[in-house]
Amino acid sequence: MQLESTLTCPECRHQESETMPTDACLWFYDCKGCGAQLRPKPGDCCVFCSYGSVPCPPIQAGRSTCA
Repeated sequence: MQLESTLTCPECRHQESETMPTDACLWFYDCKGCGAQLRPKPGDCCVFCSYGSVPCPPIQAGRSTCA
C-alpha cells in the first residue's frame, strides 16, 4: 500500500506531496500555493481520490469508499 500521494490543485496547479491517513478520510485540503479549499469531486470519497496521484488507502485496499 502506498501512503504518499501528490495533490495537484485544480485552481493553480500547485503540487504538494502528503502522507495519507490510514484511519480517516480527508474531505478538505487547503492548497499551499493559492489557498483554495479542495473538496472531493462528486462520486469520490476524499481529496486524494479527486486530486491525488494515488487513491486513498481504503480504495487501494479494494473497498468502495473511505471508512
